[in-house]
Amino acid sequence: MSAAEEVEVPTEGQAVEAVPKRAMTLGYGTSLVVLAALVLIPLFVKNFIIFQMTMLLIYGLAVLALNILTGGSGQFSLGQSAFYAVGAYTSAILMEHAGMNYALTLPIAGVICFGFGFLFGQPALRLSGVYLALATFALATAMPQLLKLGYFEHWTGGVQGLVVTKPDAPFGLPLSQDMWLYYFTLVVTIAIYVASVNLLRSRSGRAFMAIRDNEIAASAMGVDVALYKTLAFGVSAGITGVAGGLGAIAVQFVAPDGYTIQLAISLFLGMVVGGVGWLPGSIVGSAFIIFVPNIAEGISKGLSGAVFGVLLFLVIFLVPHGARQVAIVAHQLAAKFKKN
Repeated sequence: MSAAEEVEVPTEGQAVEAVPKRAMTLGYGTSLVVLAALVLIPLFVKNFIIFQMTMLLIYGLAVLALNILTGGSGQFSLGQSAFYAVGAYTSAILMEHAGMNYALTLPIAGVICFGFGFLFGQPALRLSGVYLALATFALATAMPQLLKLGYFEHWTGGVQGLVVTKPDAPFGLPLSQDMWLYYFTLVVTIAIYVASVNLLRSRSGRAFMAIRDNEIAASAMGVDVALYKTLAFGVSAGITGVAGGLGAIAVQFVAPDGYTIQLAISLFLGMVVGGVGWLPGSIVGSAFIIFVPNIAEGISKGLSGAVFGVLLFLVIFLVPHGARQVAIVAHQLAAKFKKN
């Protein structure tokens, strides 16, 4: 099975499905290979590498959430760092002030962020395109300052932030804290990924895509545009909140300056590099925003920003459609190889 087997070019007169059966997914064979790699690699590497892989999954979740919003419903957002921050602080506060189990804080963070995103989507209904991006940009810019307010300092720790206790493996399992948290994050990531794929294949997913392709036509077909646009915002924010909660547990610390607009731009960049609308590309985009800055710094510490910019320019110039374009080309080459 190929990495992009959902991409088929219809012949003349052939009907095109509104939502392909394998839309936005990897082939079964490729999925099993990727899953096996994610399960086995931590067994042979050091804890620092395991921590990086955990962050890869966490940022991959956040990029996936943005992909649902932008690639699924066509709404641009530069405010994902705000939802990420709310999720992170929710988990941190519940763990440190309420003594709640870390696993139980994640669904609560997701629900709170879903409500936050849904409510934010209500006034944003009047906006689209660049203006919606600016509104979400304002949200991301304001969030770190709100978290520093003295009114919330008892709960948030103010400028100093909160220290979060990293959990041990349960049931006496012979796993380090980093390894246990990695596998826990992997299970959460797989569950959300499968749920996201099923969502985009469902009636709601078809409504999202109809709005993305032509909002007026979708409304004429009976789609409740206002409901589904706000629902897309809520779902995206909810998944981002879960990612934020996992990030707080993994890093063991939350502080306002860790959730600036730079994080939002990085997530947006990860979505573009991974391929807008292609959910498996979320991991590729996450890897880009985590590892490429380190590679750029290794090339030139003094000019790391310039090197990163050049690398990003090359990626956008060579593969403007991101990782999905690479997967399509690989599929075509594999098909030619089989024929020969």
